[in-house]
Amino acid sequence: MKFAIVIPDGCADEPNPALGGRTPLEVARIPNINRLAASGVVGLTQNTPAGFAPASDVANLSVLGYEPERFYTGRAPIEALALGIPLAADDVAMRCNTVTVDQSVMVDFSAGHISSEEGARLIAACNERLATGGLAFFPGVQYRHLMVARGRGALDLHTTPPHDIQGQPVESHLPTGRDAPWARDLMERSQALFTVHPVNVARRAAGKRAATQIWLWGHGRALTLEPLERRLGLRGAMITAVDLLRGLAVGAGMEIVNVPGATGYYDTDYAAKGRAAVALLSRDDLNFVFVHVEAPDEASHDGKVEEKIKAIENIDQHVVGPMLDALRAVPHRVLVLPDHATSVLTRNHIGPPVPFALAGTDVSQRGGSRFTEAAACTGGVLVERGADLIAYLVGRRHF
Repeated sequence: MKFAIVIPDGCADEPNPALGGRTPLEVARIPNINRLAASGVVGLTQNTPAGFAPASDVANLSVLGYEPERFYTGRAPIEALALGIPLAADDVAMRCNTVTVDQSVMVDFSAGHISSEEGARLIAACNERLATGGLAFFPGVQYRHLMVARGRGALDLHTTPPHDIQGQPVESHLPTGRDAPWARDLMERSQALFTVHPVNVARRAAGKRAATQIWLWGHGRALTLEPLERRLGLRGAMITAVDLLRGLAVGAGMEIVNVPGATGYYDTDYAAKGRAAVALLSRDDLNFVFVHVEAPDEASHDGKVEEKIKAIENIDQHVVGPMLDALRAVPHRVLVLPDHATSVLTRNHIGPPVPFALAGTDVSQRGGSRFTEAAACTGGVLVERGADLIAYLVGRRHF
C-alpha cells in the first residue's frame, strides 16, 4: 500500500465579497481533488488544538500524527532541525524574520520577498555586529532565518508572528515578558545595521522594499519526535521548500527531497514537485510521500485572491493529478488538506477546522462530492483531534 498526503498550505478560507461570497476553493477549478473527494471521505479536521494559535508548525505536527500538546516546543526548534543546528537542553532557538517596518507599521513581513542570497548577507552582518553573549544567527530561505541563544535556558517572552500584523502598528506587538528588553534591544540594534547595509542600499535604488530590521518570534527549546516508521510503519519522504516542514521531516525520520525550482512562493515549479512526487511513489523502499506547497498561504498573506486561486489550481493540475495517475495500478490512499485556513481578506491565519478529502483502496464514499469548506461542513465527518487523522489514512481507524 502506498500512502500520500498533499498539503496546499492555507488553501481554506472564508467567503469573499470579491468572489460573490464564495471562497477560493469554491471558485478554483480542481477536477482532480474533486475526483478524490467524490470517491472517498470529505470532512473537517481540527489541526489546531485549543490554546494554540492556528499556524503551520502546530498544524503540520498534527497532520503527521504528533499531538502538539505533547510534542510542541516552539516553531524555531523545528527549523533548527532542518538547518542541522544542534540545540543543547538549555539553548533557545528563535525565528528571525527580515521585515519591512515603516513609520512604526509592519509594511511587509517578508521584506518584499527578499532573495535568500540577500537575506544571507544581512544575517551575516547580524553575526558580525549582534552575535555576543552566546548568540548565533543562521540564514534560511528568503526572509526566514534563525537566531540561537546558547545556554539561555527558558525565556519569559511573548512574541507575535510578523505575518499576523501586516499593515498594523508594531508597538503593541513587540515582545513582552521578563526577557523582552533583551529581545527588543536586538531588534532595535538591527535597524541601524540594516539601514546602511549594501543589500538595502541596492534594493532601495532598484525601487524594492528594504529589510529594515529583524523580527524575533517563535522561540523554543529542542524538539524530539519518535520516527514515523516506528509509530505507524511509514517509510516516508517529504517534498517542501520551507525549513519548517523540512525540520518536521528530520524529526519524523523522513527523507527530504529538494526540488529545483521550488521556491516556497507562488512562483514555485508545481510541475517539478509533481514529477518528484511520482518518482518517490515508484520507489520500493518508500510507502509514504508528503508534498507541501506553500503558495496558497503566501498568496493569502499578500492579499492576492486571484493568485491564491491560481495556486490551488496549479496544485490540482500539476501535483495531485499526476500523483493520482501514478497510483492507479497499486493499492493506495491519498489525503489532501490544508494545514490551517488563511484569510485573503485579513491576510492572517484563522482557526476553524479545515476540510480534508481521503480516498483510495478500501475507503468508502462519505461526506460529499467536492473539496470545499461548505461540503466538508455538511458531510457530517469531524476529526476533533487532527493528530488522529493520519491513523485513518493508514487504516488504523475507520470512519
